[in-house]
Parts: sequence; C-alpha cells; structure tokens
Amino acid sequence: MEKIVVALGGNALQDGNTNPTAEAQLKVIEQTVKYLVDLIDQGYNLVITHGNGPQVGRIVIQNEMGNEVTPAMPLDVCGAMSQGMIGYHMQQVLGNELKSRGINRPVATIATQVIVDEKDEAFKKPTKPIGPFYTKEEAKILEIEKGYNIVEDSGRGYRRVVPSPQPKKIVEIETIKTLIDNNVIVIAVGGGGIPVVEENEKIKGIEAVIDKDLASKLLAEHIDADILIMLTAVEKAAINFGKPNQQWLDVVNTEDMKKYVSEGHFAPGSMLPKVLAGIEFVESKPGRKTIITSLDSVKEALAGSNGTIIM
Repeated sequence: MEKIVVALGGNALQDGNTNPTAEAQLKVIEQTVKYLVDLIDQGYNLVITHGNGPQVGRIVIQNEMGNEVTPAMPLDVCGAMSQGMIGYHMQQVLGNELKSRGINRPVATIATQVIVDEKDEAFKKPTKPIGPFYTKEEAKILEIEKGYNIVEDSGRGYRRVVPSPQPKKIVEIETIKTLIDNNVIVIAVGGGGIPVVEENEKIKGIEAVIDKDLASKLLAEHIDADILIMLTAVEKAAINFGKPNQQWLDVVNTEDMKKYVSEGHFAPGSMLPKVLAGIEFVESKPGRKTIITSLDSVKEALAGSNGTIIM
C-alpha cells in the first residue's frame, strides 16, 4: 500500500466567494473529503495536512477586536486554535464519508508542534501571508493602526505577512507514526504546525507561521511516504504563468525544476514553496515523487495523466 501525504490548499477548505462561516467551511470540506476517500478506496494510505492562512488570520482579527473583553492570544496559540477547528471539521466529515462507504478506518487530528530555529533569518523579514485579502487603501490603514507588515500577494490583493521560519523537527512524529501503523487516517501539521523553539531542553511557542508545504514535506520524509501531493487551485504548475507563452508542466525532473526556480517562474506566495518542497522531497530518497495538481484532478494525476509530476 503506497503511503501518500496529501497537502490541502486553501480552496479545499473554504470557498473564497462565500461568507467564511463555519457552516460554509463545512460544506466545502464535505466535497473535499469525497476525493480523499476515493483515494483511500483505491487502497492508498493517506496522511492529510492542510493550510490555515485565512482561518488563522480571522482568529487573530477576532482576538484583536475582542481585546477589551478578553486578552488576545499570541500567534502560535491562534495557529493551534485553527488546527483544532479545521481538524475537527475534517475528521468529522471524513468519518461520515468513510462510514457511508462501509470503510472501517478511524480518523485522528494531532495538534502538531514543529520546532524552528529562533535565529532563523525569517524573523527579520516576514513573508508568510495570513488572513483575508485587503484593498490597497485598507492595507495602508492596517499598517498605520495595527503595525502590520502588508504586501501585495501574487496579483490577488494585499495581505498581512508574518515570519515564516524553516521547519526543523516535528515534536509529535512518533505519535503520528504509531497511529499510521495502526491503520488510523492522520490529520497532522495543520497550517504548517504550531511553531515552537527549544530552550534549555524545553520547548515554547513563538510568534510565526510555518509554511504548510515545507512542513508537509518534512512529515512525508519522516514517515517514509512514497508520494507527496500538494493540491492547489490549478491542475498543473506552469512556467511563464499568465503570459502568452505560458507552458504547463507535466512530468519534470528536479534539475529542470531548479532551473525554472532560478529563472523566477514561480510566485513566492503561492507556487514557489510547493515546487521547492517537491524538489527536496524527491531528492531525499530514490523512488519518491511529488505531484502538484488540483483536488478534482488528483486521481488522474496519480494515474499519470494529469498534474505536474516531479521525479
């Protein structure tokens, strides 16, 4: 049974065209898990990860707006809250879908801590987008009133950015392995994991957001996965994206992908971390491959007829 880590993008968790209520998120996840259970039904052993950018951003906003009534929580705690919320929805809906198909598999969400280096250069230069998109005018007000670092995000609007250090170690990795070995479908490193640092042989939280794709790659390596699948809004990665000479990428080797990275073909806020994580995973052990594709194309991509496949 091939072991697969599936990293869900934001579009698999919420509809950007609807009000982001809990009910709306649940409806999107209900559609998402159908594709995941299709893979489980085919005999793949799935471990699921997910992003949390919009969700953790809204939690931060809720905290700040209610600050006069109750103390605001730090960013690492907000990340943990988003893991619990998204994991709760996913394991509930996934369990229902499995039961409806007669598949007897337990599901568990792990509140996952991921160790980072407190001296990581990322703390000096925030880059990770969280929260909703803003207009240019809204962004200027937030920079002044809240002191946010806000940047233009891949032509989609303006978003707050926070430090995004490199993931070094998954604290709960042995627990995750034990669950996988006992036939449990695991949801882990949600939002890239809760960022923590080691200090005097103890760990403590730190204000940051870890990139979900890099954390998913680390998890895939540690559990010895065969395939890393990173789901996004498009069926394939592309070079010259959005230009007249745009070219979709099918099966690509890591050397060519590195060349495309050096030429600046992939946007830092969206496709670049997926490509970098995919390259690193493939090169970490012979026989591994990475697939970048959309949720509704994932079965075709696993069969080799769609998606960008990095070998």
